[in-house]
Amino acid sequence: MKIGLQIIAFNWPGSPQNIGSKLGEIARSADDAGFASLWVMDHFFQMGGQYGSADDPMLEGYLAATHLAANSRRARVGVLVTGNIYRHPGHLLKSVTTLDVLSGGRAYFGIGAGWYEREAHGLGLPFPSVAERFIWLEETLQIAHQMWRDDPSPFKGQQYQLAEPINRPQPLSQPRPPILIGGGGEKKTLRLVAQYGDACNLFMGTSREAVAEHLPEIKRKLDVLRGHCADVGRDFNEIEITTLGTVHLSPDAMSTQEIIDICGLLAEAGVQQAIFNMPNSFEIAPLQAFGRDIIPVAAGLGVRV
Repeated sequence: MKIGLQIIAFNWPGSPQNIGSKLGEIARSADDAGFASLWVMDHFFQMGGQYGSADDPMLEGYLAATHLAANSRRARVGVLVTGNIYRHPGHLLKSVTTLDVLSGGRAYFGIGAGWYEREAHGLGLPFPSVAERFIWLEETLQIAHQMWRDDPSPFKGQQYQLAEPINRPQPLSQPRPPILIGGGGEKKTLRLVAQYGDACNLFMGTSREAVAEHLPEIKRKLDVLRGHCADVGRDFNEIEITTLGTVHLSPDAMSTQEIIDICGLLAEAGVQQAIFNMPNSFEIAPLQAFGRDIIPVAAGLGVRV
């Protein structure tokens, strides 16, 4: 099993003056520790609740991901996940391609339908109905496949029309940057994964007990994904299974063994990459502890089920 890191907040001590330098330090430390992927969210307002206020610092996703790429050498980088409604697909796919080229072929393309109505309305961005958002998302996925096979012929969709989708240079990742589709909706999202995706991302919970409770649901959703793959003639084993959840490695919160146990449970369910957001990643020591005590153990876990 691989381990990924998502950075979800930038309100650490010294912020905002040190956001750039600290984010670079996090990227370098996580890369050195052996994290397989580095991610930021695609939000313009912080989400609220346990994550903080909408007034807290938040960075634009693709500029921040480029900063992660510039401060790392091995880890893949991406946005978990892009809100499809926020950018026209021609612009979005050029941004992902640029990230891939500048990182030496290390970009993921994380994508979802978008959900944060407050930030969309707050910034005057479109926020159509759920049904419309999924139409838009599927067309973006179709455009991604077309542009990344270097096909500049016109695209004429219900929502998007591209007269000449030229995309040069092409990505360095082959055959394209992996397309990771976020969400566990069984009728629409997982069907899109089967038809267009290279990876899925499911919620895992925030403790060992919560993960254990989520395991039957994760396994059931993977069975649904298998069914969609069979329907479209896709090999289920081509799709990387990833999860997202929160861990807090510290003496007062979670132990190394608890996180190893979480990884073991996820691997048992068929998860190949566990992506964690860590509220104390800015302290750097938790990243180093992951590299020393958790990532090597996780690497030995997992049999695809």
